[in-house]
Amino acid sequence: MDKNALILFVISAIAIVGIGMTLSWIVAPKLKTKVKEESYECGIPTKGTSFIQFRVGYYLFAIIFLIFDVETVFIFPWAVVMKSIGMTAFIEIVIFFVILGLGLLYAWKKNALRWD
Repeated sequence: MDKNALILFVISAIAIVGIGMTLSWIVAPKLKTKVKEESYECGIPTKGTSFIQFRVGYYLFAIIFLIFDVETVFIFPWAVVMKSIGMTAFIEIVIFFVILGLGLLYAWKKNALRWD
């Protein structure tokens, strides 16, 4: 790719994002009311404070889910190029699955997957 084309692409991307953010800031209503300052709870009026402290287990479960979900995205590019790369791609994906399996075993041993 030409260096000038790359610079033009980056500048145009920054300009488009900047223009979009500026227009939304100009056009958006800026009225602050009591209703807009409240927490949104599916249309049900809140009673008392809206702050609820969740257990760390929920966050760990969500993070583990995201990690394994994102890691599975790497399987698709591997499947596309596996035939052309051959045995190297197979060995790499075996190593990848071993690391993924070790992470799953670690989370299982630490009871991070238990939903109590």
